[in-house]
Amino acid sequence: MNNDGILLQIKDLCLDLPTRQGRVRVLHHVSLSLGEGETLGIVGESGCGKTMTALSIMGLQPGKVAKGEIIFRGEDLAYAGEKRLQDIRGKEISMIFQEAMTSLDPVFTIGNQIAEVILRHENASQGQAFERALNILRSVGIPAPDQRLREYPHQLSGGMRQRAMIAMALACKPSVLIADEPTTALDVTIQSQIFDVLKQIQRKMNTSILLITHDMGTIVELAHRVIVMYAGRKVEEGLVEEVIQNPLHPYTQGLLKCVPNLEADPGPVRADLTEIPGVVPALTDRIPGCPFSARCKFSDARCERDMPEESFMTDTHRVTCWHVAGAR
Repeated sequence: MNNDGILLQIKDLCLDLPTRQGRVRVLHHVSLSLGEGETLGIVGESGCGKTMTALSIMGLQPGKVAKGEIIFRGEDLAYAGEKRLQDIRGKEISMIFQEAMTSLDPVFTIGNQIAEVILRHENASQGQAFERALNILRSVGIPAPDQRLREYPHQLSGGMRQRAMIAMALACKPSVLIADEPTTALDVTIQSQIFDVLKQIQRKMNTSILLITHDMGTIVELAHRVIVMYAGRKVEEGLVEEVIQNPLHPYTQGLLKCVPNLEADPGPVRADLTEIPGVVPALTDRIPGCPFSARCKFSDARCERDMPEESFMTDTHRVTCWHVAGAR
């Protein structure tokens, strides 16, 4: 990607969290870039560092940035003051959180919550803010938006609450939209509708989207590029097509084998899905080598002893694994 088109860039980010055992590193040398109008997916199991990466961009992480840069429009947000971050959050960078029911305030109407974002960041009157809130609800496909504007979160269905969250995130037309598991707990039909809303937003506003998910199917549906994370590290990155067609890291291969292929001819008996053995290591586990080694069928003494460096397979496809032939 041309560096001139990069809107957001994370360089060598390390994040520490305070625990009873002392400070624990939860993000290890994470680097990524997000281009204008691009959707970058971050995929991995729960506990892999996806959400922590997103919270670090927003300046909402519970721990401390120990190292690295978060560059947005030439400014390093990693060490920006809280007032500056408050000015950026909701206006230039917005986030859709996982659970709409717990993210929306139950004692304020949907209209009040969207209008509050506009009043905080824009020079608008109360009436103008509510008029914009109404138009935003209409743009994300909420039926009877004038009625929903006056309703409380518990009066909306799960799909409408999620649309309301998207509307709130888009209230000030941000350049970057972080979508953290935007279709969690929604049925397949509603998921598809939310995907369509995100696609339309991107086409109309040229919004850059950082999409966080555990679902490879969602990545295929929405993303241009994908980063695979494991135990707070980036283990593979590339264009969605090349990662899906030629997964290089054993963890990526395992994730893809967990996804059912409904288009393939199953024959008389459909094959069982393959699970990845074991679990993601605890944050407090100190692993000298590759953190996936305990779950990997290719693991050897070097994997357990030494952390591999990132290798380029092509200009766009890179992987962090000792067992990939032809790495450069």
